[in-house]
Amino acid sequence: MSQVAFKLGVLKLGCIGAAPLLDLLLDERADRDDLEVRAYTCGAKLDAASCADPTREILAYRPQLVLLVSPNASLAGPTNSRKLLGEAGIPIITLSDGPSKKAFFKKNDEGKQVKQVPPGQGFMIFPADSMIGARREFLDPTEMSLFNADVIKVLAASGVLRLVQTELDSVIEALKAGTTPTYPNVTVTPEKAVAAGGFGNPYAAAKAYAALSIAEAVSAVTTDGCFKEQDPQRYIPMVAAGHEMMRMAARLADEARELEKGANSLLRTPHGADGSVRSKRGLADKPE
Repeated sequence: MSQVAFKLGVLKLGCIGAAPLLDLLLDERADRDDLEVRAYTCGAKLDAASCADPTREILAYRPQLVLLVSPNASLAGPTNSRKLLGEAGIPIITLSDGPSKKAFFKKNDEGKQVKQVPPGQGFMIFPADSMIGARREFLDPTEMSLFNADVIKVLAASGVLRLVQTELDSVIEALKAGTTPTYPNVTVTPEKAVAAGGFGNPYAAAKAYAALSIAEAVSAVTTDGCFKEQDPQRYIPMVAAGHEMMRMAARLADEARELEKGANSLLRTPHGADGSVRSKRGLADKPE
C-alpha cells in the first residue's frame, strides 16, 4: 500500500536570495515518496493585493505545512497571509531577511525585545540574505540574477541551507507522526550556520564565517544607497559596492567548500526516498 504524501506548500511573496530553491531543498533528487510540494508566488511585488491571490491558492491546496518566504515579513502582505493561514489552522514557518525581526520581536513595557510568535508558527531569519542594490541606474536583470546567485552560494556553502534542511526535516517528521513539533525560532548567525555546515577544516570554517559576516554587512550599504542617499553620485557607487561585497563573500564561501573537498571531508546530507536523512564525508562513501 502506498503511503499518503505529506503536503508542503511554499508561498513566495516577493523575493529574497534564498527563495528560488527553497521549494526544492527537501527533495533534491525528485524521488521522495513521502512528500508532495507545491509552490505559489506573486512574483516580485509584495503589496497586500499582490499577495492575496497566491495565498488563496495555497489555502485551497490545504497543505499540512506552509513555508512563507518573503523579504521583510513584517510588511502588510506577508502579515496578512500569515493571519489567513493561521486562521485556517495551517502551521507556518516564515523564512525571511534581517528586517523581518519586527514581525516576531516586540518591545515589552520595559523596552526589551521579546519574541511574539503565535502557536503553530515559527521563523528563520537570514541576516546574510541582504538587500539587493535596487537603483534603476545600476540594477538590470543580469545584475539582479548575479547578485542572487552569489547570495545562494553564500547560504549554501556556509551551512545556512543545511540548517534550514535540518529544521524543516524535524518539523515535517513530527507532523507526519502526529506529534507537536518544535517550530524554529531562529536568527541564523554565522556561528549557527557554520556549526550546521559541519566543516572538518578549521580554515574552511573561518572562510565560511567571513563570507557570512561580509554578506550581512551588505545590507547596511545597500539600504543606505537605496533609501537614505538621494544624490546619484553617491548612491550609485554605494549599491555597486554592496554587490562587490556579496561577490567577495561568494568567493570566500566557494573557497571554504574547496578546502573541504581537497581534504575529502565534505559533508553531504542527502534525503532517502522515504524522507530519511543520510550522511557521508568521503566522495566514494555510501550515504548512511
